[in-house]
Amino acid sequence: MSYEKKYKQRVLQYHAEGHTQEETASLFGVSRSTIKDWKRREKAGESLDAKKRNRRPAKIFPEALSAYVSENPDAYLSEIAERFNCSAEAIRLALKKLKITRKKRQ
Repeated sequence: MSYEKKYKQRVLQYHAEGHTQEETASLFGVSRSTIKDWKRREKAGESLDAKKRNRRPAKIFPEALSAYVSENPDAYLSEIAERFNCSAEAIRLALKKLKITRKKRQ
């Protein structure tokens, strides 16, 4: 969860008015370490805006995986993983998200 910039500024302003970190933390419902981090960022001249999360791009696209599985229903997880250049466990988890079962029914 990310707090709004105005909220962070208000918390720091309240703390700067002479209140302790414990009082500020309990009043605003944030942890003391969060207040320390905001103070550090403000002192360093960094923005109090929410930090941008850096995520790795997805290797396994759901549409491509479901299309591959429908074309190759008897392929092993290791074969599918080799095709998508990832681990068999990653394929298993991706198939689970897509609700595709690998069980063979007679």
